[in-house]
Amino acid sequence: MKLKISYLIVPLFLIAGYFLLHTTMPKYSGQYLFLVILILGDTYLWSSLKTKVFNYTYWLRFTILFLYWLPLAMLIIMLLASNIVPLIDWSNGIRTYLMGFILVFYTAKLLPVVFLLLSDIVRVTQKLFFVAKKEKRQELVQENKDQGISRSRFLQYVGYVSGGLVLGTMLTGMFKWAYEFKIVREKLVLPNLPASFRGFKIVQISDVHLGSWSSVTPLQRAVDMINELKADVVLFTGDIVNFSTKEVRGFEDVLSQIKAKRGVYAVLGNHDYGDYVTWPSKQAKEENMQELYEFFDEVGWELLNNENRIFSHDDGSIAVTGVENWSANSRFPRKGNLKKAVKGTEDADVNILMTHDPSHWDSVVIPEDYNIDLTLSGHTHGFQFGIDTEDFKWSPAKYMYKQWAGLYENNNYPGKYLYVNRGLGSIGYPGRIGILPEITEIILT
Repeated sequence: MKLKISYLIVPLFLIAGYFLLHTTMPKYSGQYLFLVILILGDTYLWSSLKTKVFNYTYWLRFTILFLYWLPLAMLIIMLLASNIVPLIDWSNGIRTYLMGFILVFYTAKLLPVVFLLLSDIVRVTQKLFFVAKKEKRQELVQENKDQGISRSRFLQYVGYVSGGLVLGTMLTGMFKWAYEFKIVREKLVLPNLPASFRGFKIVQISDVHLGSWSSVTPLQRAVDMINELKADVVLFTGDIVNFSTKEVRGFEDVLSQIKAKRGVYAVLGNHDYGDYVTWPSKQAKEENMQELYEFFDEVGWELLNNENRIFSHDDGSIAVTGVENWSANSRFPRKGNLKKAVKGTEDADVNILMTHDPSHWDSVVIPEDYNIDLTLSGHTHGFQFGIDTEDFKWSPAKYMYKQWAGLYENNNYPGKYLYVNRGLGSIGYPGRIGILPEITEIILT
């Protein structure tokens, strides 16, 4: 009878969880199946550990039990609480680290689950092969005793150790590497660049995601590094927030310190439209956008919504064009209007485009032969995880985006470049492993 009741309760619990997630964060509801798989893996891993755990003393048993199931408890609390107090009203620090710890602990459990599954496969395979050969099975048992540890037990231990390493690495990424800002320097040769603009310095920043910062202190260090570069222009390529404009409060003073000789310019990214949370009304969402526009004015950043600015000297000019978010992936907004944005730039000697999503370059900018010399994008974050050295560059981002970090030149149109910034902030996992937060310095020559 109890078993039959559990058959009913578990599906109902999973269905309720989906609707809770869909209500609070509709854009993430498509990832619910992955979340269910993680929870099932969590239960599977516990089934291997509980026999050992319940042999411990009461307090040690209670501590291990509490810590093991804490991530699931945090997840349930977050889903329930977000239906009472909307996520957009939570403090940046609580929301960021709650979601971060849930992600870190579940990721750390993945490898133990994989190795436990392998160990079970090894054990079942051995039983199947030797079930009809009792004497052979006895030889195998004796061999395992002589070796001191069975293959399946060895795989379990490897899983536990690897899980501990993942946990330690991800926590380090949250509290250390997330704030190790890296200046990446590039020099671009543009044949049409007027002589008076040689040495023109662009500093690009992207994906600040203010909702993931619990303190202004590390951001102040990044701003100081930006200003020390003494840029001609600072260009921000989108995603100033995670969910709503409320996240910018408290950061106005530090961001308004960013200065450049010819100004600071910005475009919108997919997160800036407020599409990742449920709003009480259409008007509330519109008011959120209006507050964001006012924020850019407040900090002195000029927002280019499908428009451009031209910098001129006697011997020529440079045009900086900015478009709203446009992505080849229909999951993200397609508000960018490049035809409208470039009007008036036809006579500029050099054209620079700011567009948040790098897929815009291969899908529209290049195929439609726009006169754009340099496109600046962000969005990918380099997945916030990977290997990034002078000799080797890899990240899971490469399987989602053809251009995901650094400088690219189109093979069919030499001299047309795309630069993808790795982002200054983070989202989801509030940390960095291998792919450090970036400030880009581009000098035109």
